[in-house]
Amino acid sequence: MQRRTLYAWGVAILCFVVLMIVTPAIPQSEEYHDFADQREFFGIPNTLNVISNFPFLVIGVIGLVLCYHGNYFKLSLQGELWGWTCFFLGVAAVAFGSGYYHLKPNDARLVWDRLPMTVAFTSIIAIFIIERIDERKGTISILPLILAGIISIAYWRFFDDLRPYALVQFVPCIAIPLMAILLPPIYTHSAYWLWAAGFYLLAKVEEATDKPIYRWTHHFVSGHTLKHLCAAMVPVFLTLMLAKRSIETHRISLYKKWKISWTEVRENGGKVESYTSTYRSVPVVETP
Repeated sequence: MQRRTLYAWGVAILCFVVLMIVTPAIPQSEEYHDFADQREFFGIPNTLNVISNFPFLVIGVIGLVLCYHGNYFKLSLQGELWGWTCFFLGVAAVAFGSGYYHLKPNDARLVWDRLPMTVAFTSIIAIFIIERIDERKGTISILPLILAGIISIAYWRFFDDLRPYALVQFVPCIAIPLMAILLPPIYTHSAYWLWAAGFYLLAKVEEATDKPIYRWTHHFVSGHTLKHLCAAMVPVFLTLMLAKRSIETHRISLYKKWKISWTEVRENGGKVESYTSTYRSVPVVETP
């Protein structure tokens, strides 16, 4: 297992190095700071883009409180507690970092917008490793993953190259849904991961269509404001998942569940029902 882990890390580092060699640098465009809605209300510049970050603070604080208040989330592993703590801290900090940036958008302030988001992204990857692959490896990976995210932002700031940051941001968008579907969970309510991923994808679409949405809504709301609200739904769904979930007694991946359900629909019960019952009757040994 140790050799396989080292091999996987080696392949990942090699792929990163090759990617950095064969792809051109991606500089930060100044047009990025030119948001559609620049209206000022109550003396607050870019008001809606600033105050639409408030939900991050609310859900981040709620998540932190529930992590520690009577162990409401029933986190049984120390690594889980650390991972979810980093995640909710990152979410709460988004309200301040993004709000600060949108008061006067520029590259220097954008660092503080991206930093807390990166902490949240990388924490989620570590949590998934803990829950779906290996508790010890996932716990050990929390700090290195967060540091990798911070380094990617520093690299962009000093070398004006977004490639490492783009990897940190978008790799979880692919890896998390795939792991949620393919790897058997230790907890119930895994579908909430897909709801969270769906809202994040919607947020990225709204970000890319900031100005068209502003025109379509007759200057009522911009795509970037909606992006903040949709992105805030990600920690909302994950908080609901933590509150509702319990230990999964029959560890079956979502893919296998869907496959069984589809087979049952096609064959209208019959033999498949007995197959499902047999599948459910297999005892699962829980790891301490």
